[in-house]
Amino acid sequence: MTAIESFPDGSRWADTCAARLTDTLATALAETGRAVFAGSGGSTPAPIYARMAAADLDWSNIAVTLIDERYVPESSPESNAALIRQSLLSGPAAAARFVPLYHSEVTVDRAAALATQALARDGARLDAVLLGMGEDGHICSMFPGSPTLKTLLTPTLRPAVYGVPRGRDGAAPGLERLSINLPYLMTARRVVLAITGPAKRAVFAREAAGDPAVQPIAALIAAGVPLDVLWTEKA
Repeated sequence: MTAIESFPDGSRWADTCAARLTDTLATALAETGRAVFAGSGGSTPAPIYARMAAADLDWSNIAVTLIDERYVPESSPESNAALIRQSLLSGPAAAARFVPLYHSEVTVDRAAALATQALARDGARLDAVLLGMGEDGHICSMFPGSPTLKTLLTPTLRPAVYGVPRGRDGAAPGLERLSINLPYLMTARRVVLAITGPAKRAVFAREAAGDPAVQPIAALIAAGVPLDVLWTEKA
């Protein structure tokens, strides 16, 4: 099983997460002259993004995108794009180019196709990826029981963005979403899974031993994703 790196406090945890990601972006810039970062939404990444935003990188040659997004415009409080603009794309990082997953005036599946095309223009891979994990074990918008889950976790498909429908009968997600698939994570230089709290540590251990066909954490491990799991009790 992939080892969990533990940190005694949230500050060191956030420092290390940010350093792993910015070091990977720096390597990509040195090798190819450009880099792609994909981040997650939610409150957990905020201290990581604050540290990344201040990093001395050539942000003008970095594209920033999302691992997943709710199918809402940036004016919505549910928008991950709005969160990442506020928490990461400031200071030196404001020079980066943002590649949204959401596109207005189309269906969620058409938006997914447009996002796939836009990301492909930035190259064949994501360089650095920051993941979070829900207490149900989901990453990106790969939710238990979702009809798109097995497709998102199929390792032999091309890297792509997919539309994710709302859950039925109260199941997650509550809104339509867009999500990158497992092959995008398989081709990344580095994927950092940042988790906090004893409950999520236990969820990770449970999910890591699960079925790669239907449990995203197990799928990451089985597919050989270059995964760093960083945990602290409280961020």
